[in-house]
Amino acid sequence: MSEHACARLLRPFFRVSTGASRLLGATAILCVVAQGSRAQASGAAGADRGAQRRALSAAGSVRIAELSWTDAIARLDTATIVVIPIGAEAKEHGPHLPLNNDWLLAEYYAQRIGSATAVVLYPTVNYHFYPSFVEYPGSTTLRLETARDVIIDIVRTIAAHGPRRFYILNTGVSTLRALAPARDSLTASGLVMRYTDILRVGREAEESIRQQPGGTHADEIETSMMLYMHPDVVQMAKATNDYHPGAGGLTRDSVRAVREGKVWSRSGTFGDATLATREKGRVVVEAQVVGMLAEIAALRRIPVP
Repeated sequence: MSEHACARLLRPFFRVSTGASRLLGATAILCVVAQGSRAQASGAAGADRGAQRRALSAAGSVRIAELSWTDAIARLDTATIVVIPIGAEAKEHGPHLPLNNDWLLAEYYAQRIGSATAVVLYPTVNYHFYPSFVEYPGSTTLRLETARDVIIDIVRTIAAHGPRRFYILNTGVSTLRALAPARDSLTASGLVMRYTDILRVGREAEESIRQQPGGTHADEIETSMMLYMHPDVVQMAKATNDYHPGAGGLTRDSVRAVREGKVWSRSGTFGDATLATREKGRVVVEAQVVGMLAEIAALRRIPVP
C-alpha cells in the first residue's frame, strides 16, 4: 500500500488543519513502513519454506500435502517409507512453553528426517491420547480407542495406494499406549508400522547431561530441546522447578494427588525446567535424530508382501 493510499484511508479520522496534515503525513509514512515490515516477514517465511522444500527434495523426500493427487501417485508405492508425525497442538507444557510444544517438536523432527533420508511426510496428527494433562486449561485428549483407531485408519487409507511401511514419528509418552495396539492391528493386515519411543531414543545422550533428580514433562530436558529448536517460544523467566516424585497423570490438586495416586504439579511442569540450556538441547536432539534415522533405516530393510 502506498503512502497516498494510507493517507486516503486515514483522512476521515483527522480534521483538516496544518497540524492534522502533518500528523496525517507522519501516520501515512508509518503505515507504509508497517506494510514493508509485513512484506519482509512474509518474504522471509517464504524463503524458509523454499529452503526446507529444497532440503527435502535433495534427499528424495516430499510433503504429501504440497502435491496434487495426480502428483502423489508417483510417490506412493510398495517401496515408499511413509512418516506420520504425532505432536499435540493443544497440551499444556508448564507456564514457560506453549500448548503447541509437541507439534513444534514433531514438525522439526519431520523436516530433519525428510532432509536426511527419502520418505513421504504426511501432515502431523495434532490430537491424540493425552489424558494426563486435561486438568490444565487448553489441553485436550482423545479416548484411547479413538487415538488407536485414528492411526489405524490413516495408515490403512494410505496403504490402499501402495505403501506398506510406516513410521510414526511420535513425540509423546502416553501416546505409546495407543500406538502399540495400532501396530498389532496393522501387522495382522500385512502392514509394517514402527514408532518412536521417546523415552528410549537418544536415552544415553539425555542421561549424560541430565542434572534434575527426575521428571519427564516440560522439564530440564524438554525445555532444553525447545531452546535448541525454537528458542523464540521459550519463556525462561517463567520456568519452574516443580518435581514431586510419583506416577500417574498430573494434577493441580495436592489432595487428589494423594487420594488418586497422581502427581501433584501446580505449574504443569514435571521436573526442573530452570536447569535447561540450549547446549543440553543440542546434545539430546541430535542424538534423537540419529536414533530416528536408524529406526527408519531398519524399517526400510523389512520385507513386505
